[in-house]
Amino acid sequence: MLLRLFIENYALIQKLEIDWTEGFSVITGETGAGKSILVGAFSLILGQRADTAVLFDKKSKCIVEGTFNISSYGLEDYFTDQELDYDDTLLLRREIAPSGKSRAFINDTPVNLNQLKELGDRLVNIHSQHSITTLNQANFQLEILDDFASVQPQVSEFRVKFADLKKKQAELQNLKVEEAQMRGEADYLNFLLEELDKALLVEGEQQELEEKLALLTHAEEIKSGLSYSSHLLEDSDSNLLKILGETITTLRNASRFHTEVAGIVGRLESNLIDIKDVTKEIQRLEDSVQVDPQESERVSNRLDLIYRLQKKHQVSTIEELIRIKDEVQEKLRETKSLDDRIINLEKEIGLATNDLTKSAESISVARHHAVPAFEKEIIGLLAELGMPSASFAIKCTREERLTADGIDSIRFLFSANKGVAPVEMHKIASGGELSRLMLSVKSMISRKNLLPTVIFDEIDSGVSGDIAGKVGKILKRMADNMQVIVITHLPQIAGKGRTHYWAFKEDDNGTTRSKFKKLTQEERVEEIAKMVSNDRLTEASYQTAKELLIN
Repeated sequence: MLLRLFIENYALIQKLEIDWTEGFSVITGETGAGKSILVGAFSLILGQRADTAVLFDKKSKCIVEGTFNISSYGLEDYFTDQELDYDDTLLLRREIAPSGKSRAFINDTPVNLNQLKELGDRLVNIHSQHSITTLNQANFQLEILDDFASVQPQVSEFRVKFADLKKKQAELQNLKVEEAQMRGEADYLNFLLEELDKALLVEGEQQELEEKLALLTHAEEIKSGLSYSSHLLEDSDSNLLKILGETITTLRNASRFHTEVAGIVGRLESNLIDIKDVTKEIQRLEDSVQVDPQESERVSNRLDLIYRLQKKHQVSTIEELIRIKDEVQEKLRETKSLDDRIINLEKEIGLATNDLTKSAESISVARHHAVPAFEKEIIGLLAELGMPSASFAIKCTREERLTADGIDSIRFLFSANKGVAPVEMHKIASGGELSRLMLSVKSMISRKNLLPTVIFDEIDSGVSGDIAGKVGKILKRMADNMQVIVITHLPQIAGKGRTHYWAFKEDDNGTTRSKFKKLTQEERVEEIAKMVSNDRLTEASYQTAKELLIN
């Protein structure tokens, strides 16, 4: 429950600190005194957004703090999941700087607004005039029925799985688009791969072929040159080997008489040996060089194929062609892999859809089972609120496809008059009727959910007299199980409160400020008496106020 609320520099509130009590508390005061401002400030620590327009002093920051006792609400796991320090006494804090920067804290630990809102939703429910318009919203109506049917955990789990299913369906659609694009390329890629495969490309082959083709192309010229060289060295009349041999013989005779000549003979003999080896090598090469037109054509055709592939793929080496072939193979493997992924994903989607359908059916059964009891309780509460002829029904329609809510579409139908068929909320003009219907719904759901604190901002709109007293009784009954804070203009409701706070304006040096005061019993009598007689205190109004407080 809420223990303390501190507000500084918010709208017309300069500084305010209120200690709250358990049970039923009421807030009264003239229109514009700041009652709804209090609710607006309080909503900041529940994660609502704000801007610098709320600052009382534009040069100072706004601070709102709420202190709660959460010892009996089982929130330890939430704090563990959020990696926050838990304490039975919880402090929520919000700061709005003049620059517009906002900061939020849970037990002095900085958090984001989503964390603050998620925790706030577990602690406080605020009902305002705007909340009545939500009564006609289909999702709000469905949430109410789910609360009553106690299927919210199943619905939350269903929505998580449904969101995952939608992501998988979107992924499947993208894969199919990608697969269609790749499928269009597949035939061409297969053609390229077949062409490159048939080429039987080998690294280093191109250089060998080019050298071989050059040899084959000039084979006759090479063979002729080698033959003539061999002839000059060995077979001609003036062959080099014969001349060199004769020279060595002549010089060897002379070397007997001159020692330096012997050195020259040795060198010539060495050269003779080398030249004989060269001559044999030339003869061997001459024998090895063959004029082969067919082989020349084969090598030429092979190189033509390589050159054509290189030109086609805009590369200059066989190694690059081999790399392109590998890339084509990889793309084709990706296409096959994509097919497998699509098949597997379709299976996953099918299984998930079946699982969700079963869950949706189970949730739907629970919803339909809860409808009669829900309708009966609402009709009973409406009768208690002075609408004995009211009728209320829930129209359940089965959706053709799964939605985030399952397979059900829910609409509330209501009529305040006997003999008039119930219709949808937006066709009801009376704000008082809608207020009573909303109170009935809130009363019933609050008993099941047992939220720590519920705040009603003018739930009494459009009601008066005896009905106002009945509204007060229901609010007081709600307060048996939780903390209920009500902003009201009706003395019948104010008199039911356990604790009474009064909102008023005060001028201070030309500045209007909103202030709040916890009233004593005597002050309550006077305040309620003023509410009874429109600020004209009479003995009769005093007596009525005392009776309202007693009852």
